[in-house]
Amino acid sequence: MTPATVPSVPNKPKTPLRTFRIPDDVYGPAKAAAEANGETVTDVVKKALVNYTRRHKRDT
Repeated sequence: MTPATVPSVPNKPKTPLRTFRIPDDVYGPAKAAAEANGETVTDVVKKALVNYTRRHKRDT
C-alpha cells in the first residue's frame, strides 16, 4: 500500500504507532474474528495486553 491508498485510521486520543511481527496464520483468523465482532485488531490486542498485565501484576 502506498500512503495514497492507506485508509484513514481514527486515532483519538492520539496514541503512538507500535510495530510487531505476527505470523499470518495467527493474524488472519484474529482479524476475521475482530471484524465479525465489530472490532479492530488494535482493539483485540489492547484488551489482550491489558488482561495479560493484570494477570501478571497479581503474580508478582
